[in-house]
Amino acid sequence: MALVNPHGGGDSVGLKPDLRPLLLEGDALKAERERARALPQVKVSSREKGDLIMLGIGGFTPLEGFMTHADWRGVCDSMKMSDGLFWPIPITLSVNATIAEGLNAGDDIALLDPDADVGGGNEILATLHITEKYRIDKAHECASVFKTNDPAHPGVKMVMEQGAVNLAGKVKVLSQGGFPEKYGDLFMTPMQTRAIFAANGWRTVAAFQTRNPMHRSHEYLAKVAIEVCDGVLVHSLLGALKPGDIPAEVRTKAIAVLAEKYFVKKTIVQAGYPLDMRYAGPREALLHAVFRQNYGCSHQIVGRDHAGVGSYYGPFDAHHIFDQIPKGALETEAMKIDVSFWCHKCYGMASGRTCPHADADRLQVSGTQLRKSLSEGAAVPAEFSRPEVLEILQAYYAGMNAGDKVEARLQ
Repeated sequence: MALVNPHGGGDSVGLKPDLRPLLLEGDALKAERERARALPQVKVSSREKGDLIMLGIGGFTPLEGFMTHADWRGVCDSMKMSDGLFWPIPITLSVNATIAEGLNAGDDIALLDPDADVGGGNEILATLHITEKYRIDKAHECASVFKTNDPAHPGVKMVMEQGAVNLAGKVKVLSQGGFPEKYGDLFMTPMQTRAIFAANGWRTVAAFQTRNPMHRSHEYLAKVAIEVCDGVLVHSLLGALKPGDIPAEVRTKAIAVLAEKYFVKKTIVQAGYPLDMRYAGPREALLHAVFRQNYGCSHQIVGRDHAGVGSYYGPFDAHHIFDQIPKGALETEAMKIDVSFWCHKCYGMASGRTCPHADADRLQVSGTQLRKSLSEGAAVPAEFSRPEVLEILQAYYAGMNAGDKVEARLQ
């Protein structure tokens, strides 16, 4: 049975589809690490680190590095690179003007991990062969990708704070940035997830994107997908989030206990990926579908306000954008699911398509409200979350609140 092809084509019949991981191995890795020590060094941002690792493990197949000005422009304006490849969000590397003055097309540079101390042994993430340096209109990127230039939007803030000059070129990736060491088997490459799906006999796989612990609404979405697909990949973001979001270690522990207690065995695979959130709403939903195709997923669950933040996007803008892209741009299909909630009259989880009752009978299961209740130590309705999940989250927030009290006493 065949999984979906990697983005941009390929043959997925075997366990080695046409993924394009850029992470070097063996003697090639050793030689490039040695060469990299003598190159000019540039420290990347947290977002760029995640992008580099995705390039390394094949998650961004078929990209070979950071985008040119023509690619950037095409992606912003029409979600197509200069060669016609569908891609919804720019993948770029930036430096400040002072650093850029000393670099030229044809130069090779070493890209350093932002979380490592310069001078250590393993801080070099990749090398870049520069083919172009260029300036961009940051406001144009923000308006195109985020549909806003509001500096309060975390994605806009990220773009506006990046360097003034972009560097384009192919990369050779030398490290996975500590993610395997930190997260163990939870951190999986596209090759690994495809191997698991094949071993399970799965052909259709729905990806469930999450940057939060799974509450009852999320559980409902995943189980709806299991009814129509062979299995679900619960794919947790392991990169940086905005302040106030729950750390990956806590989220993934809560998801693991939910999977163990409330899902049939071998219907769900939990894995993590290394990107930072961009909070780009509809465009980020498309990016998620692009790399989930590389991970072997035939479908992506798209619920309410997918990858959104605040009130910048309509609740179902991410549904609509899948209808606006060219036919054949993606093999991974959107599994669009209406807003879900607990209905007191249905006495169970339901959605706007299945429940006939009034709003007064519905309890909206909101991640935002759940975090608010937990942070305030308030009671959480049983309809919001499974008790085993709540126990983990309450312990995390109790520790946070205790730390805040200690800090307050010290001030």
